[in-house]
Amino acid sequence: MSRPRPPDASHRSRSSARGVAHALLTGVLRDGRSLGASRRRRLDSRLDPRDRAFAQELVFGTLRYLPRLEAWLAHVAAHPPRDAAIRALALLGLYQLGFTRVPPHAAVSTTVELTHTIGKSWAAGFVNAVLRRFAAERDAIERIELAANARLAHPAWLLAAFERAWPAAWESIARANLEPPPMTLRVNTLRTSRQHYLEVLSSNGIPARATRHSAQGVTLESPRGVESVPGFGEGLVSVQDEAAQLAAGLLDAPHGSRVLDACAAPGGKTGHVLERGAGGVEVVALDHDPRRIGDLQHTLMRLRLAAHVQPGNARKPDAWWDGRPFDRILLDAPCSGTGVIRRHPDIKVLRRPEDIDEMASRQSAMLHALWPLLARGGRLLYATCSVLSRENESIIGGFLAARADAAAVRIDAAWGRPAGQGRQILPGDDAMDGFFYAALAKP
Repeated sequence: MSRPRPPDASHRSRSSARGVAHALLTGVLRDGRSLGASRRRRLDSRLDPRDRAFAQELVFGTLRYLPRLEAWLAHVAAHPPRDAAIRALALLGLYQLGFTRVPPHAAVSTTVELTHTIGKSWAAGFVNAVLRRFAAERDAIERIELAANARLAHPAWLLAAFERAWPAAWESIARANLEPPPMTLRVNTLRTSRQHYLEVLSSNGIPARATRHSAQGVTLESPRGVESVPGFGEGLVSVQDEAAQLAAGLLDAPHGSRVLDACAAPGGKTGHVLERGAGGVEVVALDHDPRRIGDLQHTLMRLRLAAHVQPGNARKPDAWWDGRPFDRILLDAPCSGTGVIRRHPDIKVLRRPEDIDEMASRQSAMLHALWPLLARGGRLLYATCSVLSRENESIIGGFLAARADAAAVRIDAAWGRPAGQGRQILPGDDAMDGFFYAALAKP
């Protein structure tokens, strides 16, 4: 009697990738866990790079199109599942059927198989039925007219917030959030030039182009793991969106200046300020989260750069400031992240309407607390990766109205658009993330 053949390695690895994607998705939907907090731990060495990329595509894609997938699930299931793990499985299966090249039979069978893997065999029939029905009726289902939140795959409250802030552009913001982001690098010009690095990429068969607005930026034609990016481990380049690369130039720290990066971790902008300063600026890199301090230190070590890394709360400078004023302050304020949803689609699940006012309150408190630390003749650059006026121009407008010793510095640029006393980049503008910048001077 012959023994059944074991599943081949490809089948096992793809099943493992789907299992990892399911665990990550369930963590977001059921436990309210940030995808970034668990992704590195889950997408570890147990998966080879190809399967790691597949798992990431599944979880990111499912979260990216979640409201639309939920509308489809409601259509094909008479009683959508209350069990969060089974709901996550069904959504993963629908994403594969609706948005990937995975053959329908494979998408159905592997998703059903996962019900047994996670100890939910009782749900195998349900998962099988809803996925088979969608596969059979897909063309008709995709023609059903959906509500705006399902069609644009965003919570209704967030679409309304986009419309209030940008009446003529809210739908384009939502559509840009559904596009996979580019992978952009910042060349460390202390170690090499952008042109030389482009030649290095070309010699390694990696198509890339120079960014339009950042003189140090390079965008890869196709994203790839950092382990396969030439020179990354040696500090020749960093991964940083072009919009974020604009901060160091706007800060414009002159030789001999003292700079505070008030919310520095994980260190991308800190590194850029130091690279531009070419050893001629003193940087204090502050962050309140001890866990993120480690990321900040790792970034500086990789880039072979030095800063004074300081644990501390930007809203409470009396606890850490030595009394010496700063010539430049960068306040990259914690925010809603509504400008980087394409990179962090879990924001659409985890963020709540009440969070925006809470964020704005903290942003304003940071700005007022840090202003006394700025020297006369100095500049503070306020930045967020938000597209909401409540966190951007309203914060700056309120601050300027309250402070007689603060003046807005006009930002003349070929990127973005005017937004109050600052300048706003919307998601997708010249392929960039959504960012807001405002520069303030102390005469």
